[in-house]
Amino acid sequence: MNNTTTQLFLKLSTILWLVWGAVHMLAGVLTIGQATPEAVMGIADAANPDILNAVYPEAAGAIINQHGFNLFWIGLVTFVGAFYIWRQSRTAVWVTALVGGLTDIGYFIFMDLGGFVNFAPGSVMTIVCFSAITLSISASFGNKGP
Repeated sequence: MNNTTTQLFLKLSTILWLVWGAVHMLAGVLTIGQATPEAVMGIADAANPDILNAVYPEAAGAIINQHGFNLFWIGLVTFVGAFYIWRQSRTAVWVTALVGGLTDIGYFIFMDLGGFVNFAPGSVMTIVCFSAITLSISASFGNKGP
């Protein structure tokens, strides 16, 4: 892979990770900031809202808030990692792919395959994540530099 292609792949991956990270930071803030029923409805946006609009125990609210916190820090890590990917850091490529990729594998298995989410934004973000990983790892293997 020539240097121009490597640079292009890393820049595209950076843009994708910036979008993915920002969306997940926002989702984390919204999840924590909403009452539990609304947060659950926001996460499982394809599920029937009538079955989600319930009185949740405080422990369930705490679990949803923890999920929101995790969404925020995961988004932050990938957002920051994107800047280092732009600068061709192989470590950032791998850390960002690991954090974002493992997050989206769980999302895909439990939410997408479970039929609980709409295609946009959730499934679209999984495609963005997979594309960012593919581009940055391809550039990392194709580049003989640092």
